[in-house]
Amino acid sequence: MLSAITVSLVPEARQGPFVFHAGLEDACRHAAALGFDAIEIFPPSAAVLEPTRLRAVLAEYGLRLAAVGTGAGWLCHQWSLTSEQPEVRQRAEDFIRGIIDAAGCLGAPAIIGSMQGRAASAEGRPVALNWLGEAVTRLAEHAWHRHGQQLLVEPLNRYETNLLNTLPETAAWLSGLATEHARILADLFHMNIEEADMAAALRAAGPWIGHVHFADSNRRAVGLGHSPLAPAVACLRELGYSGYLSAEIFPRPDAETAARQTIDSFRQLVRGH
Repeated sequence: MLSAITVSLVPEARQGPFVFHAGLEDACRHAAALGFDAIEIFPPSAAVLEPTRLRAVLAEYGLRLAAVGTGAGWLCHQWSLTSEQPEVRQRAEDFIRGIIDAAGCLGAPAIIGSMQGRAASAEGRPVALNWLGEAVTRLAEHAWHRHGQQLLVEPLNRYETNLLNTLPETAAWLSGLATEHARILADLFHMNIEEADMAAALRAAGPWIGHVHFADSNRRAVGLGHSPLAPAVACLRELGYSGYLSAEIFPRPDAETAARQTIDSFRQLVRGH
């Protein structure tokens, strides 16, 4: 398993769960100094991910790109793949496709989290899930055939969506889509709220897991909350998971402390020292 830490390039997300907010080079310098393997980027749009510059900065600091988020489409524009307005659904899909292409050029997958949206009512949930499934299928096929990347779909807690909340239900839902190229982003913060047993949920989702957000119960760095994460990490090891544990967390009490606590917890839980 590899370590990663989040970088937001979206001014509107300054209060959000991303560790570094002072620019790409600042983030890479700190991440490399602390010993992280990679960064995960939350950009305002695909246009910001200029491949030549980003590739050069990553190479300068010896880092990889773990994944790229698409949530700014929701945060900044209120676009989602399940909006009741067809034109909004199309804008959301186009926005995500742009990020898939920008991330794919750099060998990284894109994430669909908040862009999944939510159903307006319980009665409307099947329709919303159908819209979401159609869009995820198209986008996952595009990501795979254009870039050889899986598309990451993130179950969120009940306060953020009423569509996909748990790993087992998301795995079952993905298995019914007409694509084999979507995988689950398992976020330990959301799992702490929704899963009765995080290790059991990871085991049930097994081969569907493509990325992990490494966060404690309060969305602070692992070790600063109350989630018992050793069993979850042990389960990932048993499953042969070799992807990233990426810290999508609040920079509290400050970014440097949160990052240092994260890498210390990663080394203890994953490396055993």
